[in-house]
Amino acid sequence: MPRWSRRIAGVVAALAVSVGSSIQLAVADEPEPSYSYLGGLAAQLAGPGGPPPGANDWSCRPSAAHPNPVVLLHGLSNDTITWNSLAPVLAGAGFCVFTTTYGTGPLGPIGAITPVEESAHQIGAFIDRVLAATGAAKVDLVGHSMGGAVPFYYLNYLGGVPKIDDYVAMGAPLHGTTLSGIQSMFAGILERQPAIEALLNDRCGPCQMSYGSPFLRTLNADPAIAPDIRFTTIVSRYDEIATPYVTGLLDGPNVRNIVLQDRCATDYTEHYELTADPVAIREVVNALDPAHAQPPTCAVVLPFLGPIGR
Repeated sequence: MPRWSRRIAGVVAALAVSVGSSIQLAVADEPEPSYSYLGGLAAQLAGPGGPPPGANDWSCRPSAAHPNPVVLLHGLSNDTITWNSLAPVLAGAGFCVFTTTYGTGPLGPIGAITPVEESAHQIGAFIDRVLAATGAAKVDLVGHSMGGAVPFYYLNYLGGVPKIDDYVAMGAPLHGTTLSGIQSMFAGILERQPAIEALLNDRCGPCQMSYGSPFLRTLNADPAIAPDIRFTTIVSRYDEIATPYVTGLLDGPNVRNIVLQDRCATDYTEHYELTADPVAIREVVNALDPAHAQPPTCAVVLPFLGPIGR
């Protein structure tokens, strides 16, 4: 069993008898969202490919309090699974929320598969559609995993900088990922088969984000390219996909980095639960509406399962 699997299994076992406090988020007249990755999977089974609750109301017009529509970008997943928890929270807080599944390929409903360049073009087209529909001048981006990294290509090469106000990256492999050490195993194989490596990099977006990949220099995840954009990163020390977890952090005067365990030591969320984690969700809302920021209330949050005691 890989080291990260043993670590997470141990955490789950240790916390199975723990009692955690709940976290309260103000969601006006909205059904209580499922703060669990499993809730997103259930939503996909019930309505494959459907928009998450509160998202993609194309008649929504941004308010003075929240003038930027929010575009949510999934990682190696889709919008139905990834944003089942966050989308209704943001909609209930008064944001216009939009999601799309981009970069689909041979894995059917799973997106973020295609090369980063192709995914970035699709994301750019969707942002233009949102701006045209809402009449807004800019959007706020919230991206998970690949969805937090791909937009840097959009900023660097596709004219995206003036269209973005806030940029929130959750568990994003901004500087590449070792996949908890698995990447090094594949790297040894690919060194002996360079033709296979070239083929993968031409067709596989996640492959471009491997630690040490030359493409990372092209991606150029540097917030200095957009000094007027406010960047927020949210990471978990228990992330098993974007590893080491510091790959999800940025450096610059326009950056705010959040390590969840610095906010709440009993938050054991890993990569997939991250977008449903109530502590992380509170930090996303704070990033998008800093004038009304509230400290998160700590909870015991389990990998994949979510908070205890909600």
